[in-house]
Amino acid sequence: MYDLIIIGAGPAGISTGIYAVSRGMKTLVLEKAKVGGLIGNVSTVTHYAGIIEGETGETFAKRLEAQAISAGVEIRYEEVTDVSLLSDVKTISTNTGVYKAKNVILANGTSPRMLNIEGEKELTGKGMRMNAAKHAKLYEGKHVYVVGGADGAVKEAIYLAGFAKQVTIIHFEDKLGCIAEFKNKISKLPNIDLKLHSVLHAVYGVEKVESLEIANVETGAIETIEDSGCGIFVYAGTVPNTELYSELELKDGFICTDEKMQTSVKGVYAVGDIRVKTVRQVSTAVSDGTIAAISAAANI
Repeated sequence: MYDLIIIGAGPAGISTGIYAVSRGMKTLVLEKAKVGGLIGNVSTVTHYAGIIEGETGETFAKRLEAQAISAGVEIRYEEVTDVSLLSDVKTISTNTGVYKAKNVILANGTSPRMLNIEGEKELTGKGMRMNAAKHAKLYEGKHVYVVGGADGAVKEAIYLAGFAKQVTIIHFEDKLGCIAEFKNKISKLPNIDLKLHSVLHAVYGVEKVESLEIANVETGAIETIEDSGCGIFVYAGTVPNTELYSELELKDGFICTDEKMQTSVKGVYAVGDIRVKTVRQVSTAVSDGTIAAISAAANI
């Protein structure tokens, strides 16, 4: 029996664990893959107070893990398969075991949104839906395409521009939705082009991307580009990982909470990107975790 089980080891979950252990709570973090969550996959971490120079998603995730372990947080790498949250004692089932706790904090965030276009499934990992931090060097001197116009997409496009011959940003609106800092940076990079009011319509190939189709959302016209061996990096938003949480109040798939991060069920909290909120950043995720841990400690 644990005082607290945390599902997810991104910044929100790790922050929760550190604060919970500091308050004497017997705490378990369950993580299906690796510490860091989505932030662990980015090329660079920006705008977070206290980051080291040249901070990458990988280095940030490693420091999160080291701090948690040093603080005494127990982390088990198991996939949660079922939850029972309505009773006073919560039950969490994984692919290898069953755990019980008085409090549960849901911190398993979001997953990248699929485009659901022709060729996406077949070519994922073969030039489609690549990871800039891991795969940028594979496209040195080649053409790459970045789908998305928000901060995350444009930041990765800037990183890719240091390797690729040409970077094309495909965005469905008439202007990028990123912050001014990133707009200024891409304006100074001659190898970044914009294809606005456009969407990726389809990709074709067998063992690599051979060609792609880009559709103009205003006219419906489809442009076919032959570009064998190019890379396509998709940053088209995320969807919440709430499939297991039908017992809770949801809004557009996200978990509703109060200011203490309490959900509609007593003893169950939600933190980070998985909950209903306006701003989804590492800094706000860490804040959520802090608040939830302190709230849960008062519930013991």
